Amino acid sequence: MYPIKRHHIKRFVLACALAAAAATTATAATAATAATAAATTARNPISVHVLDLQSGQPTAGVRVTLEARAGDAWRELAGGVTDAQGRIAALYPEGRPVTAGDYRIVFQTGEHYARQKQATFFPRIPVEFTVDAPAQHYHIPLLLSPFGYSTYRGN
Repeated sequence: MYPIKRHHIKRFVLACALAAAAATTATAATAATAATAAATTARNPISVHVLDLQSGQPTAGVRVTLEARAGDAWRELAGGVTDAQGRIAALYPEGRPVTAGDYRIVFQTGEHYARQKQATFFPRIPVEFTVDAPAQHYHIPLLLSPFGYSTYRGN
């Protein structure tokens, strides 16, 4: 066996202290990131993302409206236009609590294709969905092409 020297013990103790500090910092950073994400989600529960299936690129400039069912009719709550990344991160009206119920997002895709001077079969794409857990975040991506589309509940 090798004799343990004092400087070996000091190095070991220092390494353990540094590892513990790094783990604490990483845990705190992860908790802060989770808290920020939760706060963002709590502030605005509905977001959208539009991606062009032909090019694989985000679709900027698509006008989007959010509507809520009111009896047999739909009532517009908010609207926006997708940014350079094809996103609207906060579609639900600020300062208004989200309630359980039926909602509809209408993507005005005809305007997008008209600007590109390209024909499309779907001038508007309405996506109806149910909010059954108002504390959750609802992300609705739209995968778009001139003659077809797909959507799903994202996160």
